[in-house]
Amino acid sequence: MINVNRRVGAAAALLCATALVAAGCSGSDTGATTAQGFPETLTLAAIPAENSTDLKSSYGPVIERLQRETGAKVEFVQASDYAGVVEGLIAGNVDLAFFGPFAYVVAGINGAKMTPLGAVVKNEGTPPGYQSYGIARADNAAVNGLADYKGKKVCFVDPGSTSGFLYPTAGLIEKGVIASGSEADISAAMTPIYAGGHDASALAVKSGSCDAGFAFDTMVDKTMIDKGDLKPGELKTVWKSETIAGSVFAANNKLGTAAIDRLRTVFTEGMNAKAFQADGICSDECRITDERAWGVVPAQDSDYNGVRHVCEVTGSKKCKG
Repeated sequence: MINVNRRVGAAAALLCATALVAAGCSGSDTGATTAQGFPETLTLAAIPAENSTDLKSSYGPVIERLQRETGAKVEFVQASDYAGVVEGLIAGNVDLAFFGPFAYVVAGINGAKMTPLGAVVKNEGTPPGYQSYGIARADNAAVNGLADYKGKKVCFVDPGSTSGFLYPTAGLIEKGVIASGSEADISAAMTPIYAGGHDASALAVKSGSCDAGFAFDTMVDKTMIDKGDLKPGELKTVWKSETIAGSVFAANNKLGTAAIDRLRTVFTEGMNAKAFQADGICSDECRITDERAWGVVPAQDSDYNGVRHVCEVTGSKKCKG
């Protein structure tokens, strides 16, 4: 199994979370509260959707809004991988987390007690959700659909990625390319390469390091083109998944019902570009998270039943953590 830009493993992420607690950064552990009834410090954790050394900057508006509305200091943790965020929630080291839908489901399966606060949307008035793309170079005549992935070098994103692994695996099973979502079956049918980020997956396809790959729609259609990493038409989309429930902000249930209810209101009414601009938190396009979302809309746990179903279809051990 080949790894491109492989991130530090779950152990490193757990060490990060442990260090935060040891340093007294988790205000919910101290018992001290703000005038608004929140812990003096709230820990918000996320992992990059693209290779980034400064993920925190894309969460700037979210952090500022939280600090204004809760009176708490928000400590942002850029975790190494999905497992680190999941374990941080379970251990009580993380108060708030931003999850891809797969990681959200896995966190619940593994015992994380949390409540969804809201899912991100690309643009005002659009429903939450996105698609996984199967991609290849536009000039690669040998790859025109998932059936052509057999025997090829294929870039996945991360074994914990919804659109970069789970849904692609289900698509490959449906097309008869692989028998199941097991590592052995995938490796028997192709050479899997775990790129570590959606942008890294697309760039590996562009460079020819991978014959084909997967990434989420906005990364390919907008983000990388806007950044100049891809030219329009340089890659072709050979497969699209069904709509996947949107990435979600979730709160650790240890915060309590009153705090979570208040946070749900903050996220669904105040976490969007229009509200940020009105309150002087940011200007211009004012996108949030490295998914470049417009804002956050209501979400509930049942929205992620589709992900749970795909877990059943693939039989992936990754669905169990």
